[in-house]
Amino acid sequence: MAKRHATPVFFMDSPLVPSPPPSPTSTVVFARHETFHPRFGWLKKGFDAASADPDLFLREDAPLQLGVGKNMVKSIRYWCTAFKILADDRPTSPLLTNLLKDEGWDPYLEDPASLWLLHWFLLKPPCTATTWAFSFYQLTSTEFTAESLLHDLQGYRDSIAPRIADSSLRKDISCFLRMYAKQPVNRKGKGGAEEALDCPFAELGLIQNVGLGALESGSRRYRFVVGPKLSLPPEIIVYTALDYASAQGNQMGSVPLMKVLFDPYSPGLALKLTENSLIDAITQVNRLIPTIRLEDLAGRMTLAYDSPPRTLAQQVLGQYYTP
Repeated sequence: MAKRHATPVFFMDSPLVPSPPPSPTSTVVFARHETFHPRFGWLKKGFDAASADPDLFLREDAPLQLGVGKNMVKSIRYWCTAFKILADDRPTSPLLTNLLKDEGWDPYLEDPASLWLLHWFLLKPPCTATTWAFSFYQLTSTEFTAESLLHDLQGYRDSIAPRIADSSLRKDISCFLRMYAKQPVNRKGKGGAEEALDCPFAELGLIQNVGLGALESGSRRYRFVVGPKLSLPPEIIVYTALDYASAQGNQMGSVPLMKVLFDPYSPGLALKLTENSLIDAITQVNRLIPTIRLEDLAGRMTLAYDSPPRTLAQQVLGQYYTP
């Protein structure tokens, strides 16, 4: 069972800011999820299946072996790839293998921290969920509707892949919102808690439903939650910051907190962090791992470290899952 931590209190202190265009290393991918968001058990199911037989997803009896429909097989395969659990239908991430194997850290994703970790893996480059990356990294407002998101996404689509149909964008937006926002109950009694049962990532509380009276008009509003999240441990925040620093080539030394918070494909945008929440997380982790610390360099707060950040990132996760 994964270790659970008391949650610190954070304070909202900085707004979202516009981010530059997405990284060119990301692949443009729309609507490959077969309209299904990742459901409870799917990522573990896909990992186990590929570990036992990497060719299973291509076999005619894959639906029987996995116990799901044909389209769901395609969706499980896509999501396992998008979360970087699999590549070419084979487990390739030692870290996620440590998480999901039967004797691993949290194979059934019972700890919300594991969902946060997977959320980061989904969004960090190379990202193969373009609507997801656009929504977290490109939207300049914390509040939006499905219609406004479609409009903005159409403009982005037109600049990178104009042949992609609007129907694919709409499928992505519907899937994205069902994945992260808890759905209200409609007049027929559907949705709400029943819908949330299949949406593990809705537990993260990253997107809130607001304007509940606008359901019939189709203008329901949503809001990114910037600031404290009750289920987000400081170790996961610091892990993502170090992982980001490593990807940027900052192998020794430090990285400015403003880059961690607001740069393209940064954890600050992916996790909707504020400066106070990032500082608080680093301060707490520093008590356990002194080589990770805050420093003030010429008036700029930085995340400083004495070892390669990827090595320290792994140490932070080990401290959380196997203290």
